[in-house]
Amino acid sequence: MNSVAHATVLPASRESSWRTPLELAVLGAIWGASFLFMRIAAKDFGSSALVEIRLALGALVLMPFLWRARAVMVPRLWPKLALIGVLNSAIPFVLFAWAAQNAPAGVGGITNAMTVLFTALVGMLFFKESIGLRRGVALLVGFAGVVVLASGKTAGASIGWAVVAGCTAAFLYGVGAHLVRRHFTGLPPAAVAAATLGASALLVLPFALAHWPSEPIPMRSWGAAAMLGVLCTGIAYALYYRLIQRIGAGRAATVTYLVPLFAVAWAWLLLDEPLTLTMGISGALILGSVAMSQRAGK
Repeated sequence: MNSVAHATVLPASRESSWRTPLELAVLGAIWGASFLFMRIAAKDFGSSALVEIRLALGALVLMPFLWRARAVMVPRLWPKLALIGVLNSAIPFVLFAWAAQNAPAGVGGITNAMTVLFTALVGMLFFKESIGLRRGVALLVGFAGVVVLASGKTAGASIGWAVVAGCTAAFLYGVGAHLVRRHFTGLPPAAVAAATLGASALLVLPFALAHWPSEPIPMRSWGAAAMLGVLCTGIAYALYYRLIQRIGAGRAATVTYLVPLFAVAWAWLLLDEPLTLTMGISGALILGSVAMSQRAGK
């Protein structure tokens, strides 16, 4: 492998000058669109039913990776996979779907950017990791952005609880990132993602059936739910893990900056959702704090 890398270093570097930014932009656009699709479909499906479709379709797309790694995905791992699936997929997806019913799509995208900061905070609180002065300041700036966002209103209605739901989901993503790193290092990431999504789909299924909509669901919402599962979960995870393998987790994480921008842009273009002053200020604070945190980690 090293000899191949050395032999192709120049062509790879030329290709990456356009390929990596393009793939990061595509991934940011896809994950930003997930908040648009949730906004469209959640009102008709409800949270648990929509999340069940998302989890099941995402797991199906990634199933070939799990099948390829079946020899190392031994039975003793599955209880941990199920637990991490609940913390890192099922509950956050439900929270974001609930938030999508109560606030503009851009709000979910902006709170999602807090994942990077919460990952650092969880490391400090529970895993005795040092965050340093700059990252500590970044956390404070990020939380200030959350307060600004939660104080906002859309069409006269408060979005505070939707912000709380989105931030709780981002916090759980931070917990999940540490658990995956500590328990599944060395396993194929896409296979782990398939396993956690599949286990979560089975666990959410009873809730989805109990709360399945009694009214007919419009085709527009079915299409949004399908795109949420296939494109924004299954295909997006595969793209993300391929990026990590090629450019490293640190550089791949820069997609965090793009997701809220695309979330707001898609909602503005396709749903006519306005960009409010509080969303703009909070987005700038949160993204600035994420940038500061990333620089502190180098």
